[in-house]
Amino acid sequence: MSARALQVAGLTKEFPSDDGTIVALAGVDLTIAPGEFVSVLGPSGCGKSTMMTIMAGLDAPTGGRVTLGDRPVTGPLLEAGVMFQRDLLLDWRSCEDNVLLQFQMRGLATAPHRERARELLEMVGMARFARRYPRELSGGMRQRVAICRALVHRPPLLFMDEPFGALDALTREGLNVELGELAARAGTSVLFVTHGIDEAAFLADRVVVMSPRPGRIVGEVRIDLPRPRPIEVREHPEFVRYTGRLRRMLTDGRQEEAAARLRADGTEEASDA
Repeated sequence: MSARALQVAGLTKEFPSDDGTIVALAGVDLTIAPGEFVSVLGPSGCGKSTMMTIMAGLDAPTGGRVTLGDRPVTGPLLEAGVMFQRDLLLDWRSCEDNVLLQFQMRGLATAPHRERARELLEMVGMARFARRYPRELSGGMRQRVAICRALVHRPPLLFMDEPFGALDALTREGLNVELGELAARAGTSVLFVTHGIDEAAFLADRVVVMSPRPGRIVGEVRIDLPRPRPIEVREHPEFVRYTGRLRRMLTDGRQEEAAARLRADGTEEASDA
């Protein structure tokens, strides 16, 4: 799969429930250019993860379309890398063999790719743990192995759904730096879902902000700072201005949601009277 733009247009997703249809996404439009790192911010339940799984071809939309270049996405993008909050490592395989699982699942020989796996483990400081098992590792170490597994086959696209959300602050910052360096070096296009405002701005070329459910993209902020970035960039006034803008956008969205609920409650009460 060569580098091509990934695009969603008019994306909607609905789920049936006992209380009627739940509209998770409503009219989402988004394009990710080749080599671009895009972070997605939004309140809990706004459809961020749902949008990501649809873009990766792991779920089908109710309406709209997803295209990679000029090709419709109608099933899993097998050449893409996907990483979730849980590392999903196999406990009976060593770190190196967990990284190489990408090739085994595709029916390919692993031997030609061991050097690549070891190179990635070296990049994230895990070379001396290559023969260890996941049960012997900390949470941050396990996520480093998961990053290597997602990147070992040199994917042009990487989908990441809150991969560092369960980690402590310092470990998370370190992995942010490592991911930024690896993605920039490889020229990989990344869609990164997170609740962290600082994390989103630190990693991305562009941060998109979603509304409360039904999820829509209500704004974006371009982060005009060179990538990859040192952790110290978070202290710069320009970075603080970016995160301030994002925080205000999220706050405005929550206020609009609360006002809409109050209006709806008022209407219901008036109808009951």
